[in-house]
Amino acid sequence: MKIEMLYSKIHRATVSDSHLDYMGSISIDEDLMDASKIRKNQKVEILNINNGERFTTYVIKDKRKSGSICVNGAGARKVQVGDNIIIVAYATYSEEDLDGQEAIVVHVNDKNEIKSISKE
Repeated sequence: MKIEMLYSKIHRATVSDSHLDYMGSISIDEDLMDASKIRKNQKVEILNINNGERFTTYVIKDKRKSGSICVNGAGARKVQVGDNIIIVAYATYSEEDLDGQEAIVVHVNDKNEIKSISKE
């Protein structure tokens, strides 16, 4: 049996920009991608803490040290600049792989700078 589990998340990121007239996706500072092990083009779920919206998109890289969290395309209608969001990535594991499986949690400040990295 395969089970979909939390793989990684960037917790309480601040939306720094949004672009409605873009093909779609979320642009993430490459340092945050590295820390969370979230990859370019990976499917992610966005959870908006401010308004409760949830939507799915994919990741594109943004400049390192930019602090950028930019929601593009249709998702831009579900956020406002300044909103706090959780960016969640899941992975599918076999039952054997679940032993010792821990999700990566990247905690950021209001400028999307890494405060800490933990495991859940």
